[in-house]
Amino acid sequence: MGDFLYVQPSELKFPYELRKQSSCSVQLINKTDQYIAFKVKTTNPKRYCVRPNAGVVLPNSVCNVTVIMQAHKEALADMQCKDKFLIQSVVAPSGTANKDITAEMFNRKDDKIVNEVKLRVVYIPANPPSPVPEGDEEGSPRTSSVEDDNRTTSLPEAVTRLLDKSNGKSSSSEAKSMISKITEERASAIQQNKKLQEELVCS
Repeated sequence: MGDFLYVQPSELKFPYELRKQSSCSVQLINKTDQYIAFKVKTTNPKRYCVRPNAGVVLPNSVCNVTVIMQAHKEALADMQCKDKFLIQSVVAPSGTANKDITAEMFNRKDDKIVNEVKLRVVYIPANPPSPVPEGDEEGSPRTSSVEDDNRTTSLPEAVTRLLDKSNGKSSSSEAKSMISKITEERASAIQQNKKLQEELVCS
């Protein structure tokens, strides 16, 4: 990853979502006892904003760089990206500050060593589909009980809606009779359940 700076991660992963800006962070780790100057370049400067794009990493310290990807206005046919980043680093004089960084510092002349680390860009789905929980599958006790409660309480309404959709084939008296019958059956079931509970208490 270079003699001067250790760069983490090895690739830039951006959550991709149409018309939304996203960002990721890069750590520049200086494990030497020297001041290390760095500069960040990209093959697509209009797409990305790098903060800071140049600076100094103090001896045995870490510098965090934020890379912001501008929003995509059009959907991608696939999630492939050919954009790349280049991080250059050189040994700087002791006491060098960020304001002292110049482009000339990274020119290879007078046998100057300039380390380079290349990073590729990877798009990842911003909202990946989540698997369906087992509790939502048919036959789940919780789901069944909720559905049963809904069926019981809204049954007369369901019958009325069903008859309304039949375009008048059934008269309103038939609808009332059916609803009355269902109500009676429900009351009878409740009473039987109550009676069973009393018998269990008595036993």
